[in-house]
Amino acid sequence: MRKPALFLTTLACASAIALSAAAARPDLRQMSCAAAQEMVRQHGAVVFTTGQYTYSKFVSNLRYCDSREMLFTQYGPTRDVKKCPVAYECREPLFPFGPFGRD
Repeated sequence: MRKPALFLTTLACASAIALSAAAARPDLRQMSCAAAQEMVRQHGAVVFTTGQYTYSKFVSNLRYCDSREMLFTQYGPTRDVKKCPVAYECREPLFPFGPFGRD
């Protein structure tokens, strides 16, 4: 009989932790484009909530990327701009060598 109660308690705690983590992330959709850009400038890297079930990391410069990654402009939905160029995302280039990537 104790196992179901322990399971429910554990599930409730895990849900509370997940909800508080989601609440701790700034919601990009509730911010102005300029405020989101400024937050990334001030902090260097920010994880924003971008949708009901989605989030994304935005960075200000290459310092926040792995050595093989490059910066690509990352857009997001803000309160005042549907596709705001908030900052950058770190991604591996499609062509890692040659004129489109790092040699």
